[in-house]
Amino acid sequence: MHVFTIRELRERSGDLSREAEEGRLALVTRHGQPLFISVPFTDDLLQMGVHTALAVSLFKSGEITSVRAAKLARMSLPQFLEHLSAQGIAVVDYEPAELVQELASFDAVQ
Repeated sequence: MHVFTIRELRERSGDLSREAEEGRLALVTRHGQPLFISVPFTDDLLQMGVHTALAVSLFKSGEITSVRAAKLARMSLPQFLEHLSAQGIAVVDYEPAELVQELASFDAVQ
């Protein structure tokens, strides 16, 4: 997510527009504090609503966890994970070595 200061918007409004056109969120700050998030106006936004579209986007970019994203989307975690899966979005992102280690840990518990 690209961050813009409120002061930069005068000179870089084109950059903010490009971020939106490319489907990316942007954060605008004032005095180092978040002021607002620019959310691209897409079909997903219309179909899912702002909360869910924002949650999916932030989760996909790695900005928030699935638990936080589910809360933002106003869904239970299982509902949110099912929603992601239905869109073809991976709900876990392990490196191969991490996955082997995680599975070994799981086997050790049983």
